[in-house]
Amino acid sequence: MSEELRPIDKLKALVRQRSAERDDLPLEERRRAMDATLEVFGVPEGVEVSETELAGMKTDRIVPAGKTPQGRFLYYHGGGYVLGSPRSHRHMTALLALKTGRELVVPDYRLAPEHVFPAAVEDGLAAYRALLDEGHAPGDIVLGGDSAGGGLTLAVLLKAREEGLPMPAAACLISPWVDLKCNSGAYESRAEADPMIDQSGIAEMAALYLGGASAGEPLASPLFADLTGLPPLFIQVGDAEVLLDDSRLLAERAKAAGVDAMLDVWPEMIHVWHAYYPMLPEGGRALEDIAAYLAKRPGAARLSA
Repeated sequence: MSEELRPIDKLKALVRQRSAERDDLPLEERRRAMDATLEVFGVPEGVEVSETELAGMKTDRIVPAGKTPQGRFLYYHGGGYVLGSPRSHRHMTALLALKTGRELVVPDYRLAPEHVFPAAVEDGLAAYRALLDEGHAPGDIVLGGDSAGGGLTLAVLLKAREEGLPMPAAACLISPWVDLKCNSGAYESRAEADPMIDQSGIAEMAALYLGGASAGEPLASPLFADLTGLPPLFIQVGDAEVLLDDSRLLAERAKAAGVDAMLDVWPEMIHVWHAYYPMLPEGGRALEDIAAYLAKRPGAARLSA
């Protein structure tokens, strides 16, 4: 009798199959397929979801039901700057709201190729500025995102610093894509282990987003930016993903710039494994670790009934 596959092995097989099925689909169909994640996993009980508008963008605002959050978590979804939406990530952002006790604010920033760099950065900054304009203290706000959303988080922080805006309390980056040159060593060393991302595919997404801009532009690839003055960074990445070196190098360069950066590498985990928490225990535990990290930051959310 054969041994039953572990949840992570089942997930890798499923992701390989889904990735192969979607690779050749037209972009709009790939977008619809990604948004359909919400129908597959659903939203956990205990949250209230409002589809609102922020800085001219459709925006999810998610709070723990019956509680008043004392902090905000501005979250930028992933999808390579060409896919994804608040809807595609709602199952995960809803659980983050429950775990952190914060209001999750998820803007529907503009995507490429219809809107190339720096459109996403402009929208991301506009969302952060709008929260400040609502009267929220910067110390009560955290920023974060997954994959391209992790890179966008850093780009927004850099642009906010450039424009003299106050920094938020912290930033949480999940499998961040911060180097659009897409040529680090992990693209080779983790090629077989990663069931989701391959070098040619992600380079194509980078080209769509850049629209002719240089991949070395700091606001497109924050790995090459001066990171001085950024808030504390909590970086989570899986050991089985080709973006592993993005996180490793980011943590090194952030620390060299005097930034409080914590790198959390998860053995065997794939790109943004958090999104699969309904079928992967490590996904839920990683989100709990984000909540635990934020609970120790100044301005940590405290809920009132």
